[in-house]
Order: sequence, then C-alpha cells, then structure tokens
Amino acid sequence: MENENFNRMPLIGDEAPSFKARTTQGDINFPEDYKGNWVILFSHPADFTPVCTTEFMTFATMIDEFKELNTELIGLSVDSLYAHIAWLRKIQELEYKGMKNIEVTFPLIEDIKMDVANKFGMIQPGQSDTQAVRAVFVIDPQAKIRCILYYPLSTGRNFDEIKRIILALQKADKDGVATPADWRPGDDVVVPTAGSCGTAKERMENQDDDTYCLDWFMCFKREK
Repeated sequence: MENENFNRMPLIGDEAPSFKARTTQGDINFPEDYKGNWVILFSHPADFTPVCTTEFMTFATMIDEFKELNTELIGLSVDSLYAHIAWLRKIQELEYKGMKNIEVTFPLIEDIKMDVANKFGMIQPGQSDTQAVRAVFVIDPQAKIRCILYYPLSTGRNFDEIKRIILALQKADKDGVATPADWRPGDDVVVPTAGSCGTAKERMENQDDDTYCLDWFMCFKREK
C-alpha cells in the first residue's frame, strides 16, 4: 500500500496539494500565495539539460501572455537552489530560435527531497527514480486541479497547447460552454447537451442566428 500511495498523482477535480518551498524567487506558500490566480505548476527532469533549457526559454518569453490571463508559472525539479541559479544564469547567455538574453523570473522550486514532486506524482519509477517527468498541472483560482499533462523525459512540451488549455477553461467557466476539438478564441463553442427529450426537440425546432445543431446532442453557439 505504501508504494501505491507514494507516486499517486492528484486527479482532475481534486484540491491541489498544499506545500511550502524554497525557490529562485524566495519562499512560496502554495496555494495561499496564489489566491485568485490560475497556476501552471510544471516539473522538469533536471537542470542543464537541453530539452528543459528550450522549455524554460519558451515559458520565460511567454510569461506576460500568461499574466494577461491571470496565470502564474511555477517550475520544479529535484535539483538544488544553487544548481537552479547557475542554470538560469547560463540560460541568459544562450540564443535559441531568436530567443536571447532570457531572464527566468517565475519561481523554480528546489525539491531535493522530492517532497513536492511526490505529492503531485511527478516521480514515476518506470521513467526514473531520481528525476521528475515533464508534468503540467493547471490549477484554478480555487486551487482545484483542472488539467493534467504528462510528457516522457525525451519529449518537449507544446506551449501553445498549454496556453490554449487556460483559454479554453476560462471560456468554459465564464460562459458555461464546452470547447470542441482544436478550439481557438473566436471559434464557435459547444452548448451543453440537452438533458431531456423536450429540450432536445426544442433546440432542433428553434435554431436561431446564435445557435445551430448538427443533431439533438450536438449544438453550437456562434461566437461573434
């Protein structure tokens, strides 16, 4: 039983595990320090590795885009604070895909004892006993986990998709809708499925300029 619980990750809809941690931006107390914000908590296997370096450069260049969406970034690996600092300083000297002089200003958690990584199930023995996999937890302002992404050690993340997830969740919360495949802001959205025969019939018979149905269970709202 102990091994089963050791790497159990919290699930979508769960309260995000609370923690206090030392980071490159000072101590943080989660979720208290992030009340009212969306949070992207993400882990990487190790400092001074090439895939992780490209990811941090990308995230750092997008930080203002996420702030505009009321979203804060928190990184994590099991390396020491001093390794983090040395690596982030080295990143400032690199140039990749036109990105250069990149300063990482979001906090990067020191997690040498793997306390936070284990709370979030980021250590997966099938990949590594000593490194966190590439996990992404999207956490809402009520500290509920809304989306979880896991990537293998060899695969860098798609940051456009991470931003799209934030946009889609915020749209769903604001308007009570769902978003279809490949949705982008401005695209039509999905109206919740009819819960009764009467509602289904009414929708099919009373479509208007704002809504349209492909069938009783598949109705869309036009975005203007």
